[in-house]
Amino acid sequence: MLMTALSPLWDARRPDAPTARPQVEVVVPVYNEEAALALSVRRLHRYLTSEFPFTWRIVIADNASTDRTADVAATLSRDLPSIRSIRLEQKGRGRALRAAWAASGAKVVCYMDVDLSTDLRGLLPLVAPLLSGHSDLAIGTRLAYGARVVRGPKREAISRGYNRLLRFALRARFSDAQCGFKAVRADMLPDLLPAVRDDGWFFDTELLVTAQRRGLRIHEVPVDWIDDPDSRVAILRTAWDDLRGVARLMAASPIARFAGVGALCTVAHALLFLALRGGLGAAAANAVALALTAVGNTALNRRFTFRVRGRAGLVRHHFRGGLVFLLTLALTNSALLVLHGVDASPPGAVQLAVLVAANLTATVSRFVAMKTWVFAHRRRHTSPLMTTDRSAA
Repeated sequence: MLMTALSPLWDARRPDAPTARPQVEVVVPVYNEEAALALSVRRLHRYLTSEFPFTWRIVIADNASTDRTADVAATLSRDLPSIRSIRLEQKGRGRALRAAWAASGAKVVCYMDVDLSTDLRGLLPLVAPLLSGHSDLAIGTRLAYGARVVRGPKREAISRGYNRLLRFALRARFSDAQCGFKAVRADMLPDLLPAVRDDGWFFDTELLVTAQRRGLRIHEVPVDWIDDPDSRVAILRTAWDDLRGVARLMAASPIARFAGVGALCTVAHALLFLALRGGLGAAAANAVALALTAVGNTALNRRFTFRVRGRAGLVRHHFRGGLVFLLTLALTNSALLVLHGVDASPPGAVQLAVLVAANLTATVSRFVAMKTWVFAHRRRHTSPLMTTDRSAA
């Protein structure tokens, strides 16, 4: 639907417009960049024409510029082959990338900032692992060994501090979330883009965190990077928006969802135990309460924590969840046996407290078991995408 909505925006007036599907599409998101746009795009075009070995297209994605950026983009698309332009009426770099990538027919989509702070020689090692099928996403990094960066101490400190925050709060395993130099395999986009909510500068971070949580392979390329002193980024506003985004992703993390399901099931277990204890005794009441809540726990974690849909693997998941339940049962009953060894007739409140404590102790091992075994699945095989056709260039 988005492709249909955007199709009138594509410059189709060119009689020499290539019809072949390019291997790589390079998106340049812009906002009020009339001064720098022509020089940068012409430089990028020269590089791709003379040195890039794959078929390609450049897309200028103008997100609601109020200067002459749209006119400059239209002129470039008329004057140079394999350049297209789109215009959106709302601001947001993430919104521009989402629109351009969703409308692309390329095998690999990437983007770079209009200032071309990243050395263009990094483009080939960025996209090659995606075209070969080795990786799913690729990012340029200014913080890995081998990168050569020229920028002021303020921006250096902000960048390193932000990425440390991501590693601490979101367990990020990538080194540089906001370098304006990224690529994605197009066949990953239908699953990734709907899951990314941000349309601004946090789009990059959310895309990478979402990809990491889904087990996709992220390739990193150390880049040569020179800071643009004329950057239009509002640092304080962007930092605030990024912090809000980090908090939102923390709340939506699998651990947070698992904790929510666990809290709900713990309350249900406690209520069932109190209701059954008088008629069945503590051990039997605990076993029945655990069995009932284990089924619900597996079902809820399957759907909400690990995002498994459909009936495929349902029986296997509940069977494995049942085995995890047996381990929890053994732990909680052992806790009750120890308690009764200390006090033959402990008060009901003490019994409940011991069971809750034992359940909490089992929570970490239960999460690990569910993630690595109960809901584990083999990553689907992806065939190589690399070809040698250059007809679209």
